[in-house]
Amino acid sequence: MNFEVEYTAEQEHFRAEVRGFLEANVPEGLRGTAAAEGATAEQYQLQRRLGRSLGEKGWLYPLAPRQYGGGGLSIDDAMILEEEMARLNLGLPPYYDSGGRLGSASILVWGSDDQKRHFLPPIYKGEVRTWQLLTEPGAGSDLASVQTRALRDGDDYVINGVKTFVGSNNGADRHWMIAVTDPTAPRHQNVSWFMVDASLPGISYQPLDLLSPMGGGEGGSPSGVKNTVYFDDVRVPTLCLIGGENNGWKVASTHLELEHGGGGNVRTSHIWERLLNYCRSHRMDGVAMVDHPEVRPVLTDIFIDTEITRLFGLRNYYLAHANKPRSYEGPQLLMQRKQGDLRVAGLIHKILGYCALTTDAAYLVEEGHIELNQRTAIVGLHPGATVEIQKLIMARRIGIGRTVQEEAGTIA
Repeated sequence: MNFEVEYTAEQEHFRAEVRGFLEANVPEGLRGTAAAEGATAEQYQLQRRLGRSLGEKGWLYPLAPRQYGGGGLSIDDAMILEEEMARLNLGLPPYYDSGGRLGSASILVWGSDDQKRHFLPPIYKGEVRTWQLLTEPGAGSDLASVQTRALRDGDDYVINGVKTFVGSNNGADRHWMIAVTDPTAPRHQNVSWFMVDASLPGISYQPLDLLSPMGGGEGGSPSGVKNTVYFDDVRVPTLCLIGGENNGWKVASTHLELEHGGGGNVRTSHIWERLLNYCRSHRMDGVAMVDHPEVRPVLTDIFIDTEITRLFGLRNYYLAHANKPRSYEGPQLLMQRKQGDLRVAGLIHKILGYCALTTDAAYLVEEGHIELNQRTAIVGLHPGATVEIQKLIMARRIGIGRTVQEEAGTIA
């Protein structure tokens, strides 16, 4: 059975246009930085410049409505853009912008017309980038336990609290965050979402040096540096409240559906390509590793695992953006990605031994990408909620233990 998408001649013509644009606009200093240990300040500026160039063409957020600065493109053209960016080991956006991706989608569903006109164009055009601020010292996977407060005071909300394990290096322009707006109300009925200007007085930052770098860079992959963000009497205009006061759990259904894999992806695992390249060019017992009888079956297992993850991502991307019915598919993808990445890391270690774990120049494999994979596979078990939570969501979606099946979050 052929699972691949087949493109028309017109779509392949668009691919050629995209490839030509990227060849002309992606500098050498950016190619492959998605696997770097966090972009340098210079690389980050190159990424932002590329983002603005893509934004001018409507290619930074190709599926977003044209009226707000998005591309308004078809799902096939959007997939082509994603594929061509992935060919250069870059994502859309080409910098870490989790709050922009998830926040803009939530504003499209839950925001007012004024909020859409105010907040969306700068995101879609690459003029701002946004961190998501969810986790707190006492609230992680249980998002409803957040304690940061945003209390109404006249025409403003005053925010006080702490968010941690946030963002990346090189700062942000906005924060997409959840906070308690009614301390007396029950859980799930007491929280709201805000899009906050990161430069407001009262916001301060502390890098989590002991946890950095966590692997990944600014090029669309998990970020390298994490931070704690403090809010001390930060005054935020009411325009920044998205979805209504105390309606945050409904808004969260959109955010979390996407974060939990409901939006899918079309990217290919570059770790498979890098491992295969290494095994073709290195020998074991006098033969190329790719042909060694003990290595070849392990490579097969790695390929199968990475291919399942890719196809799940492709399926979810199609279901989400073609407005098809969805249920358990999002958490299924995220569970497969988390567990599959860890399995693959273990199999790579089985093949390469200590060479997979060292950054020593004499034993470095594929410019350090393999060693980085060993760390990110472990770290990746937590972000976006654990495997156990993905299983719980899947159970609720298919009706296990409940008389009413939980519906997938609204994303369009």
